Amino acid sequence: MATITFQGKPINTVGDLPAVGSPAPDFLLTNRKMQDVGLAEFAGKRKVLNIVPSLDTPTCAASTRKFNEKAAHLPNTVVLAVSADLPFAQVRFCEIEGIKHVVPLSTFRSSFAHDYGVELLDSILAGLTARAIVIIDEHNTVIYTQLVNEIADEPDYAAALATLN
Repeated sequence: MATITFQGKPINTVGDLPAVGSPAPDFLLTNRKMQDVGLAEFAGKRKVLNIVPSLDTPTCAASTRKFNEKAAHLPNTVVLAVSADLPFAQVRFCEIEGIKHVVPLSTFRSSFAHDYGVELLDSILAGLTARAIVIIDEHNTVIYTQLVNEIADEPDYAAALATLN
């Protein structure tokens, strides 16, 4: 269990992020076509998991836009925006925001949040995901993680992107 904050108040997660150097837990997340996809869908690519509570918040939207901007320039890399939003809402957000280089994926019928240790256990955000970055290499090994300490803050983009250079 990890403790982060939301507007300065403590919130607990169900567990911890996967350890750097460990195999990435497989997952089934739902894409924009309501199909379940897992790590195998992105075989041979580096995967940046931009895990956010909901794309419909200013900080989550900002981080998705930032990774969209950077994703176009990363070779052999896919950026996955993982949230509890329904795929319909994710598609609408991406269309409105012009997001073309990020794959939105929903946790709505998945154990992803629990398996990756990011499910929020308490507060008004219980059931959503904490804000986190997990980077997985082309062999499905975790090479970087960040659990953002204050859920309203953006992740450390420079540190995450440095892992990919």
